[in-house]
Amino acid sequence: QVQLVESGGGLVQAGGSLRLSCAASGRTGSSYTMGWFRQAPGKEREFVARISGSGLSTYYADSVKGRFTISRDNAKNTVYLQMNSLKPEDTAVYYCAQQGATTGAYDYWGQGTQVTVSS
Repeated sequence: QVQLVESGGGLVQAGGSLRLSCAASGRTGSSYTMGWFRQAPGKEREFVARISGSGLSTYYADSVKGRFTISRDNAKNTVYLQMNSLKPEDTAVYYCAQQGATTGAYDYWGQGTQVTVSS
């Protein structure tokens, strides 16, 4: 039904910036809440940011607030994560996900894109 593909990851020095993209495809007629998550080596997956279907409401984890910005372009079926002032602790595999309207859980996930921040 839904396919999510992340891109834009890479290697960047501390203090640098990256913009991740998540392209959605499949039989999705309307926009849903989308989220970004990340998982560092040896750690559990953690929430990073989410954005409402309209794009008017956003929410961020305290660890990234003020540095990261989530946005979406519904005409392009794409959600973005602009990451500024990157820190080594931001190193992780970043995943985008789509939230289900009924349960509130994230039912669809991308394959992930690696972000590595060197000191």
